[in-house]
Amino acid sequence: MARKRRRYNREGRYLFVDGYNILNQWAGLSQLMEEDLEQAREKLMEKLIEYAHITGWSIILVFDAYKVKGSEGSIEKKNGIEIVYTKELETADHYIEKELTHIGRVKDVAVATSDHIEQQLILARGGRRISARELEIEVENIENHIRLEAKRIKKVQRLRNGLGEEVLEDLRKIKNQLKEKEK
Repeated sequence: MARKRRRYNREGRYLFVDGYNILNQWAGLSQLMEEDLEQAREKLMEKLIEYAHITGWSIILVFDAYKVKGSEGSIEKKNGIEIVYTKELETADHYIEKELTHIGRVKDVAVATSDHIEQQLILARGGRRISARELEIEVENIENHIRLEAKRIKKVQRLRNGLGEEVLEDLRKIKNQLKEKEK
């Protein structure tokens, strides 16, 4: 799919992620990347999809196709995030820099990378930077929050299922009676 110029919402929250930089920096993914690059990319996408749904960020995940002969580049949408594969001779850094120039005065834009030079360019263009480690910690915190919430929901469901419908109905009646007395 050929790339076309993206439109940005001024009130949007955009997070550009330098894909290979993050893969190389995150402990679990860097090891997986050595074994199976495609699986490592998929795992990163899954984590960022979940992160985007929870945080509200519009995520643009950029992978270099710098050394891929004849690559015209492409943009895919996957469960709410965009995955960009750059064209031949274009690095992820260069793509992100061009987009930051094009984006203009957007309310909130950040770039996740641990590349020091890229971080300086981001700051100079009015964006903010998130290091690979900072993003990893944020993603882990959200994953932990989701796990705890899922456990809480399962516990409530088990409790409800164990009580039976008659007991639940009696509890609802008592709750309504207490509300009436409060009035």
